[in-house]
Amino acid sequence: MVSSQVPILLLKEGSTETKDKDAQRNNITAAKLVTQMVKSSLGPRGMDKMLVDTLGDITITNDGATILKEIDVEHPAAKIMVEISKSVDNEVGDGTTSVVLLAGSLLEKAEELINKKVHPTIIVDGFRKSAEKAIELLKEIAEKIDPTDKEYLKKIATTSMSSKLTSTNSPELSNIVINAVLSIVEKFDEYNKRFKVDIDNIKVEKKPGGSIGDTKLINGIVLDKEVVHGGMPKRIENAKIVLLNCPLEIEKTEFDAKININNPEQIQEFINEENMMLKAMVDKISDTEANVVLCQKGIDEMAQHYLAKSGILSVRRIKESDMFKLSKATGARLITNLDDLTKEDVGYANLVEERQIESDKWVFVEECKNPKSVTILVRGGSQRVIDEAERSIHDAIMSVKDVIEYPYIITGAGASEAFLSHRLREWTNRLSGREQLAAEKFIEALESIPLTLAENAGMDPIDSKVELHAKVSSSNTPKYGIDVIQGKISDVSVKEIVEPLAVKEQVINAASEASSMILRIDNIIASSKSKTPTSPSPGSMGDDGMSGMSDM
Repeated sequence: MVSSQVPILLLKEGSTETKDKDAQRNNITAAKLVTQMVKSSLGPRGMDKMLVDTLGDITITNDGATILKEIDVEHPAAKIMVEISKSVDNEVGDGTTSVVLLAGSLLEKAEELINKKVHPTIIVDGFRKSAEKAIELLKEIAEKIDPTDKEYLKKIATTSMSSKLTSTNSPELSNIVINAVLSIVEKFDEYNKRFKVDIDNIKVEKKPGGSIGDTKLINGIVLDKEVVHGGMPKRIENAKIVLLNCPLEIEKTEFDAKININNPEQIQEFINEENMMLKAMVDKISDTEANVVLCQKGIDEMAQHYLAKSGILSVRRIKESDMFKLSKATGARLITNLDDLTKEDVGYANLVEERQIESDKWVFVEECKNPKSVTILVRGGSQRVIDEAERSIHDAIMSVKDVIEYPYIITGAGASEAFLSHRLREWTNRLSGREQLAAEKFIEALESIPLTLAENAGMDPIDSKVELHAKVSSSNTPKYGIDVIQGKISDVSVKEIVEPLAVKEQVINAASEASSMILRIDNIIASSKSKTPTSPSPGSMGDDGMSGMSDM
């Protein structure tokens, strides 16, 4: 009796499966393509990318996280690279291009070992040990600083902005960033001088017009709203501010209500009663001697009239997030029920003023006493310029925050990576077996960062590598790096190019983890995309060619 073997269908029809080396090669190639996309944007001599979305909106940037966020990648391994860039951006703010470059280089070096029959698990173990040792060495060579030392913080902010569009204005912008961050710092460990920074308390508002040099710090809040009534004052000095989370309106009933009115006098009485209620609300505010009302909800037209008569500047429909910032900046308490309002709930600012910004009118709440929330008003020649300036300022704010919370710095310009590679080489000599090969490839990948900086500065990568090795091996500190402005290898420590240790640690950890995850994949199973049936349009011909026609 002949047995016929029945084929077993394991996967859904249309699904695809890629195995073993094909799967690894597929993933590594996708990751390398993502790396190539951002590689040329690294450093002060990096190039910008123009990204055009489906609606035709343009983004011009050299920020790694923004580039990868704006492009719509399809490959799953490429999505992992995008994710690590986002996570580094959220965690430390800077190093988004470096992390993608390092992860791509690690995968490229790993591919060379896989082709030599080295098992991916051994490579992953070698990368993990190398990353741990690299972090350990970084902590040894990092310099501890006073987290409130403005001189060091300025170096950090200036370095962060040196590779961005704002590099020419970095001295002024650095001061703005430092003053903004230091004004919202909270100390939570007096003995060890440890600080906490909540960057949500720094509002970055942007408006085209002027130049980047016109950007300024406001010790208070800027509201993209205007004063609600033409009869109200547009400028109040020594402002006493009430923040309302409730409407200055007569609330409508939750159910249908009917009022029986028998004559015209009753209509007038009804209207007068409403007006009296609104006047009572305004009187309640006036009793606190407040001269500014900032309301999250609506303000009735009659209430506006009474507020204007009382000389109270009012703004309505303010965002909830801005209300919280106003509370921190002015010291006012958010009032949900007007009956609870007292003089103790009133906040203070030296100046509240409506100003013309381009074609709009904005309200500025300035010169608050000890504000715990501030605003950076970014200006620039066009919308594209201020968008990129905002990204640069965000990176600088995050870098300064990193150093205040974790007060260790390290030399930038590729010097720390070059020195780290030299020290790791000494360590790899003590390793045995194939793990040593993986560790050596980790070192080569680490060197890709200074070499990419050199390449983007127009230097010869091979000559740069040889010269960098020679100078680093003769030094006991991480000081030799890529001077991209002069286009040569030099002592960059004298140029005050410093970066937060937190950024370097995050880059190495995230890159090694992402590359290890991709290397451990040996099977890709992709489900078929579900096809949504398209219904024939009215009057279109059906299968029998007669749809849409009436029966004869």
